[in-house]
Amino acid sequence: MFRRRLPLPPLVAIGLVVLLLAWLLLGDLQRFQDEAPDAEARPTAEATRVEVATRHAEPHAPTLVLQGQLEARRELLLRARQAGRVAALPVAEGSRVEAGSVLLELARDELPERQAQAEDDLALARAELAGAEELRRRELISNTELLRRQAEVSRAVAELAALRRQLDDTRPTAPFAGVLDRLDVELGELVQVGETWGRLVDDTRLVATAWAPQRDALELEAGLPAELRLLDDSRLAGEVSVVGRRADDETHSFRVEVAADNPEGRRLAGASATLRIRLPERRVQRLSPALLTLDAEGRLAVKHLDDADRVVASPVTLVDADTRVARVTGLPDPVRLITLGGALVEAGERVEAVEAEAPAAEER
Repeated sequence: MFRRRLPLPPLVAIGLVVLLLAWLLLGDLQRFQDEAPDAEARPTAEATRVEVATRHAEPHAPTLVLQGQLEARRELLLRARQAGRVAALPVAEGSRVEAGSVLLELARDELPERQAQAEDDLALARAELAGAEELRRRELISNTELLRRQAEVSRAVAELAALRRQLDDTRPTAPFAGVLDRLDVELGELVQVGETWGRLVDDTRLVATAWAPQRDALELEAGLPAELRLLDDSRLAGEVSVVGRRADDETHSFRVEVAADNPEGRRLAGASATLRIRLPERRVQRLSPALLTLDAEGRLAVKHLDDADRVVASPVTLVDADTRVARVTGLPDPVRLITLGGALVEAGERVEAVEAEAPAAEER
């Protein structure tokens, strides 16, 4: 038959209740441990340690280096202004001449006789004009006749001037001192008007022409000192003589000319040269090229600290640089430069600054 269930002893019932409460408490505690603690309860993260060094601006005159070509200060192609046969070559090719020296002699043929005739015609026209003026005062001729006599004098003067010019053109002279660099005619050869028969070069002073990028051209001006370095490593001292006012349509660069004396008269016209132009002095910060970075806008920047040890990324302008040192403008003076650890921190972050023991070798 059915057995009767006996009631649990009191101690066993109490033990079960205690175990149940303990299980509930442990489960609630585990739930609390799985949740993230409040922000106020978190431990404070340590600030990133960076190495800094104080830098002061210093004066610096940067050098703009351009590649150019040398030309003589003055160069002239000699062209015939009068047709004729070459009668004499008074100057040998390659000779140095003074201004006004006769370079070529053409046969004058009948030109002297025609000049003499023109002089006589002018004298006659002037005499007839004088007589006509006297008759006009006495009202013996008309005013129209007097004007005709004046026109005849003018024609005679023009004819004589043209003949004299033609005679002068048979003896072309050097417009400036230089070297007869080229002579393209021989004795007895016939030359025509406009034909090139030689070239005169004045290379006592040279002009080097180059093209400067528009960013660098803004600082160029006439009178800046410059140096021309030739292929044999010899050098000529000069100065900027011309800076173009308008950029080239294709390259957007500006023409720059540097003039320099050629005291030894070396054959340099047409040769290549390196132009080293000393730009105006400015104050720059020296630092390692490795410290240059890009900011959020893609500009060249340098990281440093403010007075509250917060990171600042200031945009800078690169003046010049090599493998050892970069010179920039745009930083405060003085500046607490981050020399180590800059790649680990971002702008606005507070850091722990440690002074560098000594400047790096490339920054000295």
